Amino acid sequence: MSDTTSTPRWAPFALGFRPFFLLAGLAAIILLGTWLALAVGQLSPPAHYDLVGWHSHEMLFGYAAAVIAGFLLTAVRNWTGVDTLSGGPLAALAGLWFAARLLPWLPGVPGIVIAAIDLAFLPVLALALLGPLRAGNSRMNLVLPPLLIGMTVANALIHARALGWTDVPATTGIRLMLDLVLVLMLLVVGRIMPATTEMGVAGARPTVRRPVEIGGVVLMALLIVLHLAGIGGPLLAAVAAAMALLQAVRLAGWYQRGVFAVPILAVLYSGYGWMVAGFLLHALAEVGIFPASPAIHAFTVGAVGVLTLGMMSRVALGHTGLPMRPALAIDIA
Repeated sequence: MSDTTSTPRWAPFALGFRPFFLLAGLAAIILLGTWLALAVGQLSPPAHYDLVGWHSHEMLFGYAAAVIAGFLLTAVRNWTGVDTLSGGPLAALAGLWFAARLLPWLPGVPGIVIAAIDLAFLPVLALALLGPLRAGNSRMNLVLPPLLIGMTVANALIHARALGWTDVPATTGIRLMLDLVLVLMLLVVGRIMPATTEMGVAGARPTVRRPVEIGGVVLMALLIVLHLAGIGGPLLAAVAAAMALLQAVRLAGWYQRGVFAVPILAVLYSGYGWMVAGFLLHALAEVGIFPASPAIHAFTVGAVGVLTLGMMSRVALGHTGLPMRPALAIDIA
């Protein structure tokens, strides 16, 4: 289902990707500039967060959440044939996201208000998706609302720590959110990468291996359990290394000669390569070969950053009637 025949190309609230991909792009620029100013001492972080906490939170619950909202509101409409939010309700959801970014910087706003507004976004998004998923009888995608609620739990852990309600470190919530974002990316990329490869490369026949797909879900679930339980060392290293190997096999199955000649495919394959690298670096960190930071940044800047740019380009081009081989300016971006 496409909106290209029923709406003009510039209709900001016609479909979910339009406001949220714009907000995500602006957030990426503003958050980077703000982080640099914070890092050199030109700004002080909001009182609700510490320096690193704000940076981590906004990367995941600001930028990544905007991309997730834009993608899911658009994709669920395609998968089910049922309209998702548009017009005023979509504008209100975008406004809720924006308010959550702004409020921590305003003086005198109580922490409980900051937390409540920020925590509301993902459950509202989940509720907005649940209706179309049920109406469209899209049972295989009913995992999406619970996944968003899990992300809300991760966010609640961060805010509870900021409000002094718990001794659980905020990093527990950050780690859980990152893991759940990776889960979503594993599911979504696994769904679109073979089809996008076939569209972009003539004669392509990507391979999808069911044992690899199931194994990835099982290993990712085990990683989440180990992270939440605080179990590291050799066991976590072994699971992360197995996940790296399995995702490398998955990526190799999709790969076709010529994918790197198609800019969007080059971005998507590179982003997934960063995910493989992230799991490998995570394994090496758990046995003391590397610090934890390279793995975290391989997942966030590499996998999340690169894959979301590729996905935003693919979705935006596909839903505005533009060719999948974009203009040079988009390639450079």
